[in-house]
Amino acid sequence: MWLIINCIVENQKIINHSMAANAPPLLTTSLSLTQTLTSFLTVAFHSILYQRAIYPSSTFILTRAYNFPVRQSRHPLVCRWINDTITHLTPMVLAGSVENVVFVIFNEQAEVMERIIFSLERFPIVHPNDAYVEFAARAIGDVHEDQKTLMRGVPQVDVDEQLRATIRMLDYACSRLSPLPDNCSYTVALELRDKAEPPIGNPQPWIPSEPSLQTGSQHQSQTIGHDLGGVRSVPVRLVEAGEFILDTWIEEGKSKIRKNSSP
Repeated sequence: MWLIINCIVENQKIINHSMAANAPPLLTTSLSLTQTLTSFLTVAFHSILYQRAIYPSSTFILTRAYNFPVRQSRHPLVCRWINDTITHLTPMVLAGSVENVVFVIFNEQAEVMERIIFSLERFPIVHPNDAYVEFAARAIGDVHEDQKTLMRGVPQVDVDEQLRATIRMLDYACSRLSPLPDNCSYTVALELRDKAEPPIGNPQPWIPSEPSLQTGSQHQSQTIGHDLGGVRSVPVRLVEAGEFILDTWIEEGKSKIRKNSSP
């Protein structure tokens, strides 16, 4: 798992990410799937920060995404951090390297309180050079009868309807969780597929996560993966629209449950 660092891009309004006028009418390429996903994640990250009271509610404005009222942080540095995170995870998603995008919330002692998981396990793996190639073009000669709908693409409006429902359910699920302690921090982590190449380059926006958030064998160390899975899971929603398949759920960490149950 890799954590995001370094946040230095220009602020953009949430509405520009999620409801752009030039959004593709059909999701027929890897690029269109990725653009739709990153727009959704932008909205979701702002919503999580609001619903989990990471910042005062007065620092958020009411706007709209997917024709639904959502909250957006109006602090320039928060907006910049979210946009920079989206910028850096986009090429990883396009390369098919990412299995899960995870929004992690920590307490002051750096203990994992909650993890909000956006699973891309069933996203298609496409070479980056084929990002603009339509799925139908690659499927010629090996298409079953029940896949003809996928060849024609999925209308953007149909996906947006499902993502609107996901944001609504995410808001509801977050609002029903027990309160977080004061002064929590957060980050975004990427869980890579088994055979995916780790990010390289300099400067590098990603760093390896703490051992407790690393996937791998616990025989290597008892701390490996200690905070994965959590104690309690809250399903949010599964989106299935052609090749756009996104599952979302929330995990409450062991440390949070333990502290809440302490006298």
